[in-house]
Amino acid sequence: MARIEGIQIQNYRSLKDVTLGKTIENQKPEPLKQLIAVIGPNGSGKSALMDAFGFIGDCLSSGVEEACEKPHRGGFERLRTKGQTEPIKFEIYYREKSDTTPISYSLHIDSDEKTGRPYVSYERLRQRRKGQKRGWPSSFFFEVTDAKGFVWAGEATDREEGSKKIDITLKDPRRLGITTLGNLAEHPRIVLFRQFLEGWYLSYFVPELARGLPVAGAQKHLNRTGENLANYVQFMERQHSKKFSEVLQSISKKIPGIEKITAKKADDGRLLLQFNERGYVDPLYALDMSDGTLKMFAYLLLLEDPEPAPLIGIEEPENGLHHQLLEPLAEEMKHYASIGGGPQIILTTHSPYLVDALKPEDVWILEKDADGFSSLVRAADIPSIKELYA
Repeated sequence: MARIEGIQIQNYRSLKDVTLGKTIENQKPEPLKQLIAVIGPNGSGKSALMDAFGFIGDCLSSGVEEACEKPHRGGFERLRTKGQTEPIKFEIYYREKSDTTPISYSLHIDSDEKTGRPYVSYERLRQRRKGQKRGWPSSFFFEVTDAKGFVWAGEATDREEGSKKIDITLKDPRRLGITTLGNLAEHPRIVLFRQFLEGWYLSYFVPELARGLPVAGAQKHLNRTGENLANYVQFMERQHSKKFSEVLQSISKKIPGIEKITAKKADDGRLLLQFNERGYVDPLYALDMSDGTLKMFAYLLLLEDPEPAPLIGIEEPENGLHHQLLEPLAEEMKHYASIGGGPQIILTTHSPYLVDALKPEDVWILEKDADGFSSLVRAADIPSIKELYA
């Protein structure tokens, strides 16, 4: 499964210039772990960091203008770091498989001087040439500046035998080039990268929505808000019945008082999520369950997805959960992320119970500096923390 080894974010809200892991220009840091947690005080930039991942995904699915205008973002100028005139910039350094060479994706978003509308000012995909062990020669296989540029077709990188350079002009500068080219068989590496970005899952679980009664119909994955929780349970029951039975037995041991969980089709065609609690003959429904029970159930079920997302982001999973559930949840996430081919999991948290279950290499610390910008450091790179942990 594809994995991010590093990401650099510049001029996005309070994140004037922060980097997690490796970049194309700095190969010294270790690649990002499969499970990382970002901690820091309120206002340090944790929400901005998590939203940056969501912003990139929204740019891919709906274009940069619509992504900027989401209600919780409020437009390009509110997103760009105060006082900055440079574009918002992202670099994603990722590896498709453990035995493939890394690819670097750069995305710059600026505003049009005449209209003020955001657009893609620069976009690039870059990969080291085959057999090149050191250095990064000019191996761009896709590059566009202000909607004009080129792409190399086929599997080979530029200037290699079998590659073909094609000049391109993009019709809509507010759409990512990989949105269009990522649908064409002639560009397999761009197709894979687009699929990787499309697969990102950011959880914004809302217990009240999970209590709803959706129309019956199995759905393959849990959505971001959890409102299709019953549909996801129905899919797991139908398509992975043996595994699902084992999963529920495992989950029931981790959620106090729960013995059995099922999805029942009501007479009107809607789905009822049923919870059998110890001491009760009749089942209780999702409407009767606490926010914490629903949330813990959703997280644990998400971790058992047979076809998981390559990247899972969860903002403050501890909200609504009893502190005694947090260490078991962290252990489940560590186990899930350690499985071969499993996804990366990125958390933001205030909980010492979650952090205590991790190693310094897994924890990053965000702080707001005197200039109002956020700085980011890995806990393992702070000598005093490393000594305390040892």
